[in-house]
Parts: sequence; C-alpha cells; structure tokens
Amino acid sequence: MNPQVGVRLPERFSWDSPGMGAAAVEDVLFPGIDVRVTAVHATEERVAVEASSCGQPPACPDCGWPGRRVHSRYVRRVAERPLVGRALVIRLRVRRFFCERASCRRRTFVEQVPDLSERYRRHSVGLRRWMRAVATFLGGRPGERLCRVLQLPTGRTHLLGLLTAPVVPERAPRVLGVDEFAFRKGWRYGTVLVDIEAARVVDVLPDRDAASFATWLREHPGAEIICRDRASAYSSAVREAVPEAQEVADRWHLLHNLSSAVEKTCHQHRSCLRKQAEADRDAEPRRIINPLPPPTLPPTKIAVRTVDRYSDIHRLLGQGHSVSEIARRLHLDRKTVRRFRDTDLDALLASARHGRPKGVLEPFTAYLTERFTDGVTSPTDLFHEIRERGYQGSDLPVRRYVAGLRTGTVEPARGAIPSPRKITTWIMLPRGTLKLREEEQLLNVRLTCPDIARACDLAWTFHDLLQQRRGHQLLTWIREAERDAPAPLLSFAQGLCLDLDAVIAGLTLPWSSGIVEGHVNRIKTIKRAMYGRASFRLLRTRILLRS
Repeated sequence: MNPQVGVRLPERFSWDSPGMGAAAVEDVLFPGIDVRVTAVHATEERVAVEASSCGQPPACPDCGWPGRRVHSRYVRRVAERPLVGRALVIRLRVRRFFCERASCRRRTFVEQVPDLSERYRRHSVGLRRWMRAVATFLGGRPGERLCRVLQLPTGRTHLLGLLTAPVVPERAPRVLGVDEFAFRKGWRYGTVLVDIEAARVVDVLPDRDAASFATWLREHPGAEIICRDRASAYSSAVREAVPEAQEVADRWHLLHNLSSAVEKTCHQHRSCLRKQAEADRDAEPRRIINPLPPPTLPPTKIAVRTVDRYSDIHRLLGQGHSVSEIARRLHLDRKTVRRFRDTDLDALLASARHGRPKGVLEPFTAYLTERFTDGVTSPTDLFHEIRERGYQGSDLPVRRYVAGLRTGTVEPARGAIPSPRKITTWIMLPRGTLKLREEEQLLNVRLTCPDIARACDLAWTFHDLLQQRRGHQLLTWIREAERDAPAPLLSFAQGLCLDLDAVIAGLTLPWSSGIVEGHVNRIKTIKRAMYGRASFRLLRTRILLRS
C-alpha cells in the first residue's frame, strides 16, 4: 500500500486570508454545511478530511434551552459518500455544551451538524440517503454488492434496517382500487390497495380475506368509489364496511370472463367444425398418386415400454399381488399401476402415440399430408413450402414425417380446422383488425356452426357496450343472451346479474383497475428481486417506498 499523503491547506487557504480558496474547498465537499476544513489526507483507497463544526450553538434536545458554554470538544468519525472513486471519511471535531437550565435533567449535550451528522450515526445524512435508495430498489444482497462496487461501507442487514414504511394516511383515497397478489402462487395471497387518481400504492394487507379488507375500510374512511375485480370477497367487504360506496367492476376482467365463455363454446362445438372440414376434404377432387397405407403403430421406445409395462403389471396381478406391492416392485406410482390395470392396451398405446407434446411441425402436418396425397413427395420441396408459410424449424422433422407417411408409421393429419383459442382470438379482437384471410376463416366458422355465430354476435355486442360506455343497455344484452345463447354465454350473463350494479358502473364510469394491475406486476418484480423469501413487513415496506 502506498504511504498516506497528507495535504495541509496552504497559507492562502487559511481562514484569516481574504482569498476564496478555503471557501471553494468547503463548497465542493460540504456545500451549505457549517463546517471548516482543516486538512485533507489522501491514499489510493480512501480520502480522510479533518473538519470542525462552526455553526451557531445548538439548543438542548430535551428542554430546548440554548447552549452557551462549551463543556469540551471531541472528534467523531463519520463515513461520507465516496469522492473521485475513493471512500471518504470525515474526522469531525464537534463541541459538547452545558445545559444551564436547572430544571433539565440533561447536564451536557453534543451538537449535530445539520445535513451532515446525526445522533449515534456513523454515516452521514447523504450517505444514509444513498444507501436507503439502494435498499429500496435492490434489496439486501444485490444492494450490498452494488455498495461494494461504489465504495460504500455497509452490509445487507444494515441496508434492510434502513427501510421504514411510510405512514399510511388516516383517510382512504376517494377512488380506491383493490386487487390480490400472490406471495406464493396457489398457496398464500395478499391484497394491494391503490389510489387510482394518484396512481400510487396506499397500503398492503397480509391476506385477501373479506374481514381484513372490511377492517381496513372502517379504520380509513373516505372511499367513495372502489374498483375491484369479480372476486366476491372484496365485494362482501365493501357492502359490510362502506355500503354507500360505489363498486366498479374491472372492464378487463369482464372481457376476460367473456373470452373464457366464448372459448368454452368453441370447444363444445368443435365437432361441427371437424365434420365440415372432413366433408369439404372428401368432396374436393384430388389426384392421388401414392395412396397412403393404413396407419400402424410406430415402433417407438415409448410404445415398447408401454407394452412391457402392461405385461408386467397384468402378470403380477394374475399372481395375486396388490397394487401397492406391484408399485413397489416395479418402482411405479400406484396411480400408474391402477391406470394400466383399468385401461385397455389399445387405449394406452394410442395415448403413447398421440400424447407427446406438440413440436414446431404440428401446425403444418395437415398441409404436409394434403400436399403428399396430391403427389408432392419430396421432403425438400415440402420443407421450402412450409418455410414460406412460417415454419421456423429445420428440415429433419419434415423428412421424418414424410418418411412416416411413406411407410405408414404415422397417422395422417386430419382436415385442418382452427383451434378454439384461435377462433376466440378472432372474435375478441376489435373488428377491422383481422387480416383478410382470418376474416374469411372466421366467416366459414360462423357459417358452419350457428352456436359459435351466436356467441360471436353476443361478444361483439358486449364489446361495443364496454367500449362506448353504454352500461344502460346491459339488461337488454342479458335478456338477449338468456333467450338463445349457448350454455357458456348464458352462464356468463347470469353471473353478471349477481353483480349487476358494479358491472353497470364498470360499463359506464371512466374508472377501472388497470392501474392496480400495473402495481401488481411491479410487486412481482420486487418479489423476484428478493428471491421470494422476504417477510411481509419488508415486502410491504419496499412496495410502499417504490410507489
């Protein structure tokens, strides 16, 4: 280590000199702070500054009596923010004063330099402010690593100890948003409360129970409008604690529930689309060059393993062994043994053949089968054709699939029909945003299945009500749905009747829970930064500080 270099202020920097040198040094190191720099010592690792307080005598912290008589002086060591990449330490000389008020129990007290030192603190006010910001945005261990790079002397425990949650206002905001978030998805949830008008988090509750939310509403009156999702717990808490408040159902959740109902309808009537697609395929004249042989079982490892496992299980069952004993012998789960016991071999083989996860080639197998039966049997040509249609994989899966079509070891893909999710996407997207080909496919689906067409019309009408804020027409829409809607849409409409006032308000008022959902996503980011192991107190503090 290089020897320490001490730098004494030259004569032209003395306090008796009329020059501005000393004042310039203090303006750089301690702008606006009543201290006087007497020396600077610099090494390669740190800078030490000797300074003395020179402000007005302070008042006694207990009785407020001004200090006039100096008791003694001593030197404090205060860590400050780094200077030119080096740690900065201040050796601050402060005064101790007598408290001359006879009724005060304190006999002496030490002065504190405003904006620099605090009682019992070894870090300056500015350095604590920096470390608190690091702890707020990064947390413990990541913040400690950053502080180490920035030459800030601290540890993760000290960083987290700097965090204190702000005080929650006594009155709730006029427009309050409420939603749940997961501490651990599927196990434990909390509640976040947001001021919709100010777009900031007001408070965080440790659970999503109606009793906790109702208690908070009683302790913090003032909410006039409460935006929420379709959860019944929050609705019952509002009716119990503040029945005069206007509840507003979130529009995004309404569209999400409608989308789920439309998708269920498409799933229920998929057979209609399948029959029409196969009829169209059979009616279309084709020139068959190489007729496909009947599909046979592919000699795959999973099929062989299925046959062997089926034989072993039934052999042991024939010997009188129980399910638990067979599971122990074959190292299987008891549910697997029961499934092989109660299911035919053909069904197990079909599951083994078709139960594999879909690959990148799956959306193009119907097109490959069509082209193969039309006479295009070259894997290279077929690969280039599907590449033009959006295929992103290599040519190896194409060659394997074509080889399977030649030998009959794969089942030819049936007539291609759009998936229920894709049909739902076409229906739920704003009209006019679909491509011409997608509009034609949606029209074919509507012509094929009247129930899907009815669901499409009802979804479009509801979307118009929501977009144009025509909540007064909701009852008319519900009556139309109850008249001839498919079962999933009818269930959705009946669910709206159970929460009618809030839904009408959501379709009429400009307020919504979009800001709350944004804060929920931000909470997920904070949770990941804390590795999901933070206590509720620490997580709540960081959420409130970063709002």
